[in-house]
Amino acid sequence: MENPALAVQKEPKGNGVEIIELVKQDLIDRAEMGEKKYGEKLKPFNGRSALVDAYQEALDLCMYLRQKIYEDEWNYESARRV
Repeated sequence: MENPALAVQKEPKGNGVEIIELVKQDLIDRAEMGEKKYGEKLKPFNGRSALVDAYQEALDLCMYLRQKIYEDEWNYESARRV
């Protein structure tokens, strides 16, 4: 498989649920989870650097995404060998 960072994809044409609705619910659920875990929802001036928190989360996201791309590619290649 080519480098996924360089892959060209076709124009999106989808059907089904609007993803924004799923994201809205995910945000609500995460806020509620955070409130249970930390005793309050996320607020500004909380003593942490939002930029550092976001950067660290983005790094984690890149790792998880690349892991999934690799696993899917490996599974695809393995299936082709059978």
